[in-house]
Amino acid sequence: MKYICLGYMDPKKWENMSEREINAFVDECFAYDDVLRKNGHFAGGEALQPPQNAATLRFQNGKVSVTDGPYAETKEQLGGILILEAEDLNHAIQLMSKHPGVRGGPFEIRPAADLTDMVAASERRRSKAQRP
Repeated sequence: MKYICLGYMDPKKWENMSEREINAFVDECFAYDDVLRKNGHFAGGEALQPPQNAATLRFQNGKVSVTDGPYAETKEQLGGILILEAEDLNHAIQLMSKHPGVRGGPFEIRPAADLTDMVAASERRRSKAQRP
């Protein structure tokens, strides 16, 4: 089963780290990602650019509005996403507990939703709607 791991970090934490500390932290994280890949647990992941590069879309009054910045203005911002293959939530927690990134900020782990049936039902409805 897939688990989505959302890694948060206070951007100011990076500002207070030396280049050597940042490189050591990043190298440890990527080394553990390699362990996850080797063991078939790494299903994907991406780091995110700083929250000031984000745009947030909202649907209000029948229109989409766009604002600069992240959805939530919090001290800790979403910094990256990692997708794990794990047996269950406890296994995912066990795997992520060893990830050096946890020292950089909290990780939220959620099971990925299986939308297979929902997608198939939608495809059937759309197919019927297109028939004359």
